[in-house]
Amino acid sequence: MSEKAFQDFYPDHFSHCYGCGRLNDHGLQIKSRWDGEETVAAFDPKPFHTALPGYVYGGLIAPLIDCHCVGTASAATCRAEGQAMDSQVLPRFVTASLHVDYLRPTPLGPLEIRARVKEIKNRKVVVTAILSARGEICARGEVVAVRVPETLERDVMGRVAGN
Repeated sequence: MSEKAFQDFYPDHFSHCYGCGRLNDHGLQIKSRWDGEETVAAFDPKPFHTALPGYVYGGLIAPLIDCHCVGTASAATCRAEGQAMDSQVLPRFVTASLHVDYLRPTPLGPLEIRARVKEIKNRKVVVTAILSARGEICARGEVVAVRVPETLERDVMGRVAGN
């Protein structure tokens, strides 16, 4: 996948997230892209992401689903509004609700997260996701993402600028 990830378009002041921030050297660096009407992200957990020998820590699965879905909300809103991802006013979202169902133990190895938009309404986007390993669905989730209010964006910009 050579196209830029959704997260690569986030402005610097919104690029520090532990899950998907490109400016967070210690973070997970989740990268999401369109695949038809779905979005897809891949993640290869490291041995230290272990819960039990050979299996991924469940606490890692939640931020993978969360950040992929929030990125999907941003990209889907751009699509719905006919806006390019590289727009100066890229819509940013935060998580209002995250629900994860763990369906089976997730083995270490490459993971795939796929998401679909369930609803776009005003400032809210509902996104569903599945997380798979070795071709088997191990977890599913739903995220309610809400558009970042201008007041929060101004506060974050000020903090990044050191004001």
